[in-house]
Amino acid sequence: MIGYLKGIVAAIQKNGNRTILTLDVHQVGYDLQVVPRLLQQLPSSGDSVQVFTHLQLRDDQLTLFGFASAAERDLFRQLTSVSGVGPQVAMALLDTLGLEDLVQAIVVGNTRLLAKAPGIGAKTAERIALELKTKLAEWREQAGIVTLPAASPISTIQEDVEMTLVALGYTNSEIAKALTAVGKNTALAKNADAEAWIRAAITWLSQ
Repeated sequence: MIGYLKGIVAAIQKNGNRTILTLDVHQVGYDLQVVPRLLQQLPSSGDSVQVFTHLQLRDDQLTLFGFASAAERDLFRQLTSVSGVGPQVAMALLDTLGLEDLVQAIVVGNTRLLAKAPGIGAKTAERIALELKTKLAEWREQAGIVTLPAASPISTIQEDVEMTLVALGYTNSEIAKALTAVGKNTALAKNADAEAWIRAAITWLSQ
């Protein structure tokens, strides 16, 4: 119904664990629930901003959700199509992992990473990965989302490699870049030794 809104940021407020962005569109204020990380991408005060939206009607209440990109909004819609995943859970996933890392985690079945988001238990994480893995593997190419290439660790060890690097304090973005870089090593790309991948990634990250 409303694909996007373009206007000036009028206010930002916290309502419990929800972040509400008020957007002034031709002197009409629209309240949108957004993920906190969107605030980092907003322009300077007084500048115009475009926010992609999803309108939800539930219990006779209208709620507008706002997103930085059409791809992020479409991923939100796919997440909420999974049984047991409501809009607040979907927003928590997007805020905790971000678009690229969330898609990557689902496609490779990294349920431990998914479960790091508030409100996500092991069973819900498994359900998300099971129901969306194939859909998102195809959708991410159409949406132009860049995730780890085929040169990343094989699926049987990738989760262990990523989790170890996370435990060492590296961010998801740093890990993705490191595994992409070291995965170009032909010998390593065929190696199923998680420790070898971890050592190579740490070496690359320490440069």
